[in-house]
Amino acid sequence: MSDEDQARRQRIARAFIEGLPHGRALGLDLVAVGAGTAEISMPWDKRLVGDPATGVIHGGAVSALMDTCAGAAVMAHPDCPAGTATLDLRIDYMRSATPGQTIVARAECYHITRTVAFVRAEARDDDPSRPVAAATAAFTVERG
Repeated sequence: MSDEDQARRQRIARAFIEGLPHGRALGLDLVAVGAGTAEISMPWDKRLVGDPATGVIHGGAVSALMDTCAGAAVMAHPDCPAGTATLDLRIDYMRSATPGQTIVARAECYHITRTVAFVRAEARDDDPSRPVAAATAAFTVERG
């Protein structure tokens, strides 16, 4: 991938994330982007806690992180669609994220057709050996 292609994917993914009000509210930050891949972090924040007794982040915040990361991976695909929207998102929550730790989602758009893109994603905190959640998703592919 050329430096120009990488810069273009970076701009598209960053604009995609920054254009979402919930992304800003959740503190989502683009970590990396590649040809059909994206990595986004979400810092722990007490406003996102779903269980005050434990300090665990709410599953809805993790879901939004994974959905956004998967959409960014679609937007970064070499067949770069003009736009995308979630058609289907299935998340398996494997464990609670550790309170106080940043959660990082990584997504890969592994197949794209004329109208649908397919994505796999995973979210982890500081323990890389144990995922917090895994997801599969399908997105619309809007051509320019």
